[in-house]
Amino acid sequence: MHFEAEFKLLLLSQHLIIYILTDEEERLEYTINQIVNKESNSSIYSWDFIDGYQNNPNYINKAKRSPIEALEFIETLVYETPKIFILKDFHVFMNDISIIRKIKNIKKILQKTNSHIIISAPTTQISPLLNDIITIIYFPLPNIKEIEVELKRLFTLMSIDISVDTTKLASAYKGFSIEKIRRSVAKLLSFRRSTEEIINNILEEKKELVKQTDILDFYSNNHNLKDIGGLINLKQWLIKRSNSFSKQAKNYGLPYPKGILLIGIQGTGKSLSAKVISQEWRIPLLRLDIGKIFAGLVGESEERMRKMIKISEESAPCILWIDEIDKAFSRSNNNADSGTTDRVLSSFLTWLSEKETKVFIVATANNVLSLPSEILRKGRFDEIFFLDLPNYEERLKIFQIHLMKVRPLTWKKYDISYLGKLTNGFSGAEIRQSIIEAMHNAFYEKREFNTEDIVQVTNEFIPLSFTDQASISKLQDWAKSGKVRFASRTVIE
Repeated sequence: MHFEAEFKLLLLSQHLIIYILTDEEERLEYTINQIVNKESNSSIYSWDFIDGYQNNPNYINKAKRSPIEALEFIETLVYETPKIFILKDFHVFMNDISIIRKIKNIKKILQKTNSHIIISAPTTQISPLLNDIITIIYFPLPNIKEIEVELKRLFTLMSIDISVDTTKLASAYKGFSIEKIRRSVAKLLSFRRSTEEIINNILEEKKELVKQTDILDFYSNNHNLKDIGGLINLKQWLIKRSNSFSKQAKNYGLPYPKGILLIGIQGTGKSLSAKVISQEWRIPLLRLDIGKIFAGLVGESEERMRKMIKISEESAPCILWIDEIDKAFSRSNNNADSGTTDRVLSSFLTWLSEKETKVFIVATANNVLSLPSEILRKGRFDEIFFLDLPNYEERLKIFQIHLMKVRPLTWKKYDISYLGKLTNGFSGAEIRQSIIEAMHNAFYEKREFNTEDIVQVTNEFIPLSFTDQASISKLQDWAKSGKVRFASRTVIE
């Protein structure tokens, strides 16, 4: 639901104390003023710890440095008309027993007078004693339309005659607060630059912004579909959905794709595939280290999951890459942490099933047999792909891709056909490593490396399919049971 509609609904349905999560105090206060002035005749009072009450000449500086007095002030007012009290950063005082008691007492007055308290805070910090009387909502970052309006306003204010595409610029700024956009525009547009140069700079700023969250990482990469050897079924699936987030797709009636789960043996291209989707679809890639979600304090893990979801949706359209999801949501973990894993998993799966934003999930897992059945249930992901060890044709392509990168002019002199036969049971990562090892050996001997160097390395190399044969065979048998779709076409060697 849009913030304005949600906020008006809460006011009308007697939600008397509303806790709004935001870092944008100024924009929130402006938005509330706009809504109230349009919808009702309520008076608005704004308070902060340093300056006390503002925006009413009769009460300037009232309750400075006194949160308890700020609440007492609400009790003393004459309520001829409904009133709205915006208390900034009030969350830091809400574990004090006197504040808790005073808020409970004030609730009765608010009820009689159809008035409301709005608490503006950047984080959730509420005493359990107040959970029943406080409603928490998020104030979203500006959408693309709001950003475009602000950009045009700034260009006019700064007298900048600029030829950049404001729609593209607004899309790049998605996930920024208005204040950050203003600072960025002042810096980036001080020199004449092309739209592409400006957008690249914005993406670098966004990368730093996401990194500060300590939950997500912003990945920039230059991998494309040509960097993947094989996986034809997966590639075709991705190509068909490359414009799924476009306006044309929406007008056609297509829902936004939810995501895919990539299951398979280590080194078969699961992580590379996530990077390739980002490049192919031309939308940013955010990587979630799932281990960072789980924290020591009670309730903090759930809060981090909510924060991750919020950041992802504010950065949309984007790819959210969750690497090795099986390590966090293993069946063996569920009973070892007082239910924290279950609650975090439940929150994630609910979002995955219900989300309608342009966030495409790419989750990877090595050991699917340890995953809870809820993750594999139909409807969670659009598709589940199994990435097996590469077949002969795929091994030829993998050798070609890696040799072309290191020897773009002379790669054809290597006997790829022979190497492909020799590396049956090797993963793509192991093939790449065999080439690198051969190069090291030849470089040490101060000569060019050749096919024989790679052959020698592969003859001495012990692939994972040999050292962990039982686990891999078990995984392959599970995949053949028909529960997943193979990322590659079946080729009999």
